[in-house]
Amino acid sequence: MPVREQRVTPLELFFDLVFVYAITQVTLSMSNDPSWAGVARGLLVLAAVWWAWTGYAWLTNTLEPEQGAVRAGVLAAMAAMLVVALAVPGAFAGDAVLFGVAYLVVRVLHVVLYALAGKKDPDLLGAVLRLTPSATLAPAIILGAGFADGATQATLWALALAGDYLGALVGRGQGWRVSPAHFAERHGLIVLIALGESIVAIGVGAAGVPLTAGVVSAAILGMVVVAALWWAYFDVYAVLAEQLLSRASGTNRALLARDYYSYLHLPMVAGIVLFALGLKKTLEHVDDPLATLPALALSGGLCLYFLAHLAMRIRLVHHLRRTTSERPGWIGPGRLATALALLVVTPLVLELPALASLLLVAAICCALIAWDLVHYREHRTVVRQQARAS
Repeated sequence: MPVREQRVTPLELFFDLVFVYAITQVTLSMSNDPSWAGVARGLLVLAAVWWAWTGYAWLTNTLEPEQGAVRAGVLAAMAAMLVVALAVPGAFAGDAVLFGVAYLVVRVLHVVLYALAGKKDPDLLGAVLRLTPSATLAPAIILGAGFADGATQATLWALALAGDYLGALVGRGQGWRVSPAHFAERHGLIVLIALGESIVAIGVGAAGVPLTAGVVSAAILGMVVVAALWWAYFDVYAVLAEQLLSRASGTNRALLARDYYSYLHLPMVAGIVLFALGLKKTLEHVDDPLATLPALALSGGLCLYFLAHLAMRIRLVHHLRRTTSERPGWIGPGRLATALALLVVTPLVLELPALASLLLVAAICCALIAWDLVHYREHRTVVRQQARAS
């Protein structure tokens, strides 16, 4: 099967709109239940929704999504995904069974469409068949969990998701097809969507409160942090990863795409969602210290975001060790130092007024961007020149 290399299509962007709503619903559900159990349930739902989305990212990377049968299948999956998003706040309560049924439909449609893609490609069909058991059993378990409650329900969810994510390890990338530019662009757009959720959190947090100097300052600082997160990923990280994915081939390319994008983008998106939760609460109470969990979400979400970056770099180093003698000089100790700094200041975030806490984490994020610009300016220039040349 020839490699599909084109821009992300309008249908894919249309599909992603439902995912945007699902992320918003996850943040809303955690905001309405800012407890340890509430956040844990929100993260489980996010992991389930993410795995469904990334499955369709692989699918439309292989298939031409604008073809008649495929278009109909994707639109049907959108309808089911909308029901999933609507049921997110009650996924562990009254809407648990509805969530499970809709989620099962989303995942089964994905397998069916992928099987259609593999009709003329035995290797791809074999890969789809290897993935099918985990891709169908896991959502079935989540549906079954809808008839339980409490610890039993959460345990079933955790077991289902563990099996689902481990199922992608079967076959070690054999048979999967990846078009690098399209795949990297699709995941870059979903990171933008997640960052957009933080901007939405600013608006939601500021709604219904007087626009005092403190609230306006918090909104601006929130935008500064979001801009720093955008810069940290898109300035070079996304560009370098796409280049390395393009230079890889065969199973090495599939494994790199699976690990770097499908697995390691999840903690990055989860970090953004947690930060959005803390940011929303900051806008609501700028002059008071944040409650324990929103305070931890504010600094801990950013810490998770940068630790995901560090894990991505380690994966790139592993890839290059296996394929070439090169080493990625970009992004050294700065991400680790930033994550550690965010952990160190967490006790202060718990005690300071919310606005001061936001100012503190914004300063740390901006310091990382300054570090990158000063210490990696030459490598940054080389990577971006290569991108323009290609």
